Amino acid sequence: MTTFVIAQGGGPTAVINQTLTGAVLEIRKRHKGARVLGARFGVRGIRDGDYVDLSAVPEDELRLVAATPSAALGSTRDKPDAAYCAQVLAGLRKESADAFIYIGGNDTSGTQEILAEASGGSIAFVHAPKTIDNDLVENDHTPGFISAADFVAGAFLSVDLDFRALPGVYVGIVMGRNAGFLTAASAAWRLDDESGPHLVYVPERAFSVPRFIDDVRATLDRHKRCIVAVSEGVTTADGKPLVESLVSPDRLERDAHGNLKLSGGDLGMAFEQALRDGLPGKRARVDTLGYMPRGNVATISPVDAAEAFQAGSYAVDLAARGGGSVALQFDGEKTVMRRVPLGDVAGKTRHMPDDFLEPEANRLSQKGMAYLERLVPKKFKVGKPFV
Repeated sequence: MTTFVIAQGGGPTAVINQTLTGAVLEIRKRHKGARVLGARFGVRGIRDGDYVDLSAVPEDELRLVAATPSAALGSTRDKPDAAYCAQVLAGLRKESADAFIYIGGNDTSGTQEILAEASGGSIAFVHAPKTIDNDLVENDHTPGFISAADFVAGAFLSVDLDFRALPGVYVGIVMGRNAGFLTAASAAWRLDDESGPHLVYVPERAFSVPRFIDDVRATLDRHKRCIVAVSEGVTTADGKPLVESLVSPDRLERDAHGNLKLSGGDLGMAFEQALRDGLPGKRARVDTLGYMPRGNVATISPVDAAEAFQAGSYAVDLAARGGGSVALQFDGEKTVMRRVPLGDVAGKTRHMPDDFLEPEANRLSQKGMAYLERLVPKKFKVGKPFV
């Protein structure tokens, strides 16, 4: 009997369950009678023998799960080393697994590469892409990004209209540790050249608090309001996360991998203090969007959902071909699925191209806007305010 194991890793998204369902239904089509095990909470479930049998779940129930945000199997931030991977490999062999499909981002692909090398080819290891950060190399875009970008684009259009009526400064902090794609999506639904966000700050460019204050002041002089989108992962000129410069060392938090906690109240309060000090008396608001964009049920993109489902189906094809990573690429007209080696994706970060921003300004370039308009087109029309 053919046995497939499927797991989900990293942050949940609005469409990760589409990939899960796409894989399960494709397995049923290609491999009649196959056993399909869903590992609960990522590779931890394989290590601990904690599975849900997906083999006989009715298709209508699976499709309901597919349309539901979050990771239905549970997820994990575990980043396995060689010893941990040895336990995972033992767990796969215990179930006589023929293939393991792991849905996730950079760390997930890295885990698959370690497992593939350790297995000696006895099991097919497949990485199916997922990340709202849009930062997987070899991919034009990743499942989860478009839906999250729709949320961000709509949020910043809405707040710009709000601040036209009652002018002031607005700073929205958007998820993105190393790549600025999601923050850049804040500009996707701008009404015109006068619209916010007027300033966009991403991890790919060094951030300076004095320059930030000067930029905001100049924008206020021109537009009477200033809408700012900033990635939580922006860094200073020395390469350190901005949060290290703005937040007291005794308040900094780190995760199990040693990564700084970037979002949350401390960073927002630090921005508020910087605005109070640099622009005293100006009306200002700082919000942290946090997890809200990544799994919002109201902004699930049909295109994103369809591509995520297709990525799951294609992952089964890669299992038959010995494994690899599913890549979503653009052929000039449409998105296509292609196989790339695990080693080409594992542990690597795709940064937003520098020419997506204007050379001397914190605004998106025509090339950056063209990319977003292709993936995050406006969903509706609104009137232009009189103010």
